[in-house]
Amino acid sequence: MVKGDYSVEQIISKAQTLIEALPFIQKFQGKTVVVKYGGSAMLDEKLKYNVIKDVALLKLVGMKPVIVHGGGKEISKWVEKVGKEAEFINGLRVTDAETMEIAEMVLSKVNKSLVSLMQQVGLKAVGISGKDGGLLKVKKRFPGGKDIGYVGEVTEVDTEILNTLIEHDFIPVVAPIGVSDEFEDYNINADDAACAVATALNAEKLVFLTDIEGVFIDPTDKSTLISEMNLDEARELIDNGVVGGGMLPKLNNCIAAMDNGVARVHILDGRLEHCLLLEFFTEKGIGTAILKTPLF
Repeated sequence: MVKGDYSVEQIISKAQTLIEALPFIQKFQGKTVVVKYGGSAMLDEKLKYNVIKDVALLKLVGMKPVIVHGGGKEISKWVEKVGKEAEFINGLRVTDAETMEIAEMVLSKVNKSLVSLMQQVGLKAVGISGKDGGLLKVKKRFPGGKDIGYVGEVTEVDTEILNTLIEHDFIPVVAPIGVSDEFEDYNINADDAACAVATALNAEKLVFLTDIEGVFIDPTDKSTLISEMNLDEARELIDNGVVGGGMLPKLNNCIAAMDNGVARVHILDGRLEHCLLLEFFTEKGIGTAILKTPLF
């Protein structure tokens, strides 16, 4: 039997998917969820729109999403356009005064484009940076003792502006720019900014959208993906040298956030359509989840 473009079997399957999502919706209703949005999912317009639709659904089923976004690839593009070469030390962008100016302009552009997309799907969103309302206070960062310019380390998060927006039913969209005690602007690694915001808000979930499928025991063997682990197991992976490269600081960020109150952290492949919904509302999920305690 066919109803419209769907068979009855297909319709029943859709209903079963909704039923599977019910306990997750009940568990996370009213909870704060911080999504660190970056990587290729920000460059592909279709993926970007799907991420925003996922966020819309999270909001409509009663969660309180907060978006912290990056923009590194776009910043590098504009740095090259003015004849400069992007330089990184320990994964952090060397940021002189001119690069800082470019970074702030690009992040502002990215920020407002995300807000615009959210409004297109019926969401109330407000784009801010860490400068607004004194949200992100920073000090100058010296990775490995090296001076890399206007790169900041978060020292304090004032959540008043975030809480005010959330209470009035807005989704905050945060650009990772902070201000020092001397009122100088600093670029912040977006992962670090997301962790700081999630910790300050005592978020139930912190989600990283990345360009990898999750954490692997062997990155060359996709069958070694770790779907779920606890904090002790995450620490063991680091101590045993299993995790390296760009995943190492990300996993350290996850552990730090959970040590400071965040209940669970997810590392997802943002290139996969509707990755947020698959991770939040299905039994199996995707990517890697780090949990303090079992979900149910």
